[in-house]
Amino acid sequence: MTRQRSPQTLAIDRAPGRSRAGQRGAALLLAMLIVTLVATLSAGMVWQQWKGIEVETAERARSQAAWLIEGATDWARLILRTDAQDREHPNVDTLNEPWNTPLKDVKLSDFLAADKNNTEDTGLEAFLSGQITDAQSRYNLRSLITDEDADAAKELAKLRRLCEALGLPPETANRIADGMKGADLAEDQLDDEEAVSPGAPLPPQRVQQLTWFGLDADAVRRLAPYVIILPGETPVNLLTAPPEVLVAVLDGLDRGSAERFAQKRLTIDVRSLDDIKPLLPPKVAEGLGEANHVGISSNNFEILGELRYENFSLRELTLVTRRGQEVVVLRRERLPHE
Repeated sequence: MTRQRSPQTLAIDRAPGRSRAGQRGAALLLAMLIVTLVATLSAGMVWQQWKGIEVETAERARSQAAWLIEGATDWARLILRTDAQDREHPNVDTLNEPWNTPLKDVKLSDFLAADKNNTEDTGLEAFLSGQITDAQSRYNLRSLITDEDADAAKELAKLRRLCEALGLPPETANRIADGMKGADLAEDQLDDEEAVSPGAPLPPQRVQQLTWFGLDADAVRRLAPYVIILPGETPVNLLTAPPEVLVAVLDGLDRGSAERFAQKRLTIDVRSLDDIKPLLPPKVAEGLGEANHVGISSNNFEILGELRYENFSLRELTLVTRRGQEVVVLRRERLPHE
């Protein structure tokens, strides 16, 4: 005869099995959570490591690019020193000279291979380009700063003629002249360790900073190819200046005569100012010897260097001055990508 079991007895007998099944489920869930956590942490660590490698690689490439672009300055220095050794045409700088020939997309490894003393295969996939321009082919705004009223009037007239040639109102020249004089006064106050008056303009170093004087961006953009701010007074080189600047610095020279002069100056052998007088209208040629701030030589140049290296494109503008056989860097600035 079979003995029947009560419900209480059945519950007691089944309880341990259910408990063991629940424990196995909880353990499985905990294991899955641990695996997920470990996978998440591992992924985070891998991402952090990858990010660190990428940052380090980018910094290394940027540092190398900054070092490599110095090659453009070194190349320009060599060209300018060689030009200074020209005994046949001393103290003459024209657009026919080697410094006016641009350096276009030279592979740096090929450039280094040309050096017989360099036997190392660098394998650099870097391309360097450069361009030297005569800084004295432009009107130096420092010429506006003078203690002589007569000289100040002449320089202001030159700047007005330049503004007229560029389609800018004469007030633009007046504003620049007033700003340069005010900035020079503020600079003198700093030199004397006196308190600078509130609102006094800072001395500009670059043409783009003419906006400090209230010029709009369009006026600055149109002036930039024809004016410059150099550390001291410099003559305009008549053998390299564009027609717009020639019209400005040579009183009485019209635009047509300036363009004809710009073409003919490339075809003659110039050794002195007298050699270019036959290329100018008689009235302009007569006063050429008495004209202030004009000449046929230059000591200040700008070097535009561009380097393409890996994922970087670096552009740098360097202002240098030539002192005999020495070429000294005066100013260097990074340019935005075009």
